[in-house]
Amino acid sequence: MKKIIFICLIATMLFACKSASSTASTEATPLSTKLDKSTQVAIKGNWVLTNVSYPGSEYIKVNSFDLADSKCFIGSTWNFISNNNKGTMTLTAPSCTAFTSPIVWSINNQGLFVLKIVEPGTKSKNVKSGYLLKVAGLTDTSFQLIDNINVGGQAKEVTYQFQRAN
Repeated sequence: MKKIIFICLIATMLFACKSASSTASTEATPLSTKLDKSTQVAIKGNWVLTNVSYPGSEYIKVNSFDLADSKCFIGSTWNFISNNNKGTMTLTAPSCTAFTSPIVWSINNQGLFVLKIVEPGTKSKNVKSGYLLKVAGLTDTSFQLIDNINVGGQAKEVTYQFQRAN
C-alpha cells in the first residue's frame, strides 16, 4: 500500500511540474504578439544612424545596446528586411571598435520596436533577450528609435535618428 501511495505521489509531482513549465514557455513565446506589418514595411531597407541625442550628453556616456558608447553608433549602417524580420547592423565610427552583427527585429502593435542582436554562432530563435524602443517620426526618409534609460534614478530618453541610405 505504501508503494502505491509513493508512486502516485511521484506521478502527481511529475505531471504538475510538466504542466507548469509548459504554460510558462507558451506565455513567453513571441509568436503570440501581433505585429504592426505596415510600419515594418515602411522601415524595410537600408538606413544610416545619423545622430544620437539625450539630455546630459555632455556629462554622461550611454552604452547603447550593451555594445559601445552611443556616439560609436553615429554613421552605423542598418539593414531591415521586413518579410523575415532579420537584418544587420554595422558600426564603423573611426575612433570605435568596428562591429557587425545580424539582428532580428519587429514592431509590435503598441508601436514598440523589438531588437535582438544575434551573437556569432547563435541561432536567432535562441536569443532570449533584446531591447524595446519606441518608433517615432516615421517618414519615407527618416525615423527615430527612442530608448528609455535610468540616470541617477531618473528616466531619460535616448533618441537614435535614422536616415534612409541612398
